[in-house]
Amino acid sequence: MVDHEITSQIVQTACFSCGIKNLEIPVESFEPVPYLYYGDPIEGRDKLGNPIYPSIYIDISENLLIKKEMLACHDSQRNWLLIHHKMDEYILSMVRFAEQHGKESGTHYAEGFRQHLGHGYPQNNILEEILGTLVTTRSLK
Repeated sequence: MVDHEITSQIVQTACFSCGIKNLEIPVESFEPVPYLYYGDPIEGRDKLGNPIYPSIYIDISENLLIKKEMLACHDSQRNWLLIHHKMDEYILSMVRFAEQHGKESGTHYAEGFRQHLGHGYPQNNILEEILGTLVTTRSLK
């Protein structure tokens, strides 16, 4: 979705630029560039149809029901997909995709992410440090 792509570019620029000082302020500790992760694109493909492989999976098995309920509340998304894509199974699609990632990561259901590891960005995986065993990593090499 083009709005998601543009938002992603804005967030990436904001993350990289947030350390640029406009004025001096007293700060004890400051990380000049925050962590940045990208969520899975729809159907796991980029805008040219190429597959995008996550390097980080988060087990959402215990929260899948809540995610389904929340997605069902997104009426504008459902109506737009129904008119624009002739699709009315976006919740089932989300479940199938989460199940696919679950199989790839050894859980029932998972979401995939990629960490921005470009120059100046933190290189450690803070999600794994915070979420522990809910995170499975995969080498993209």
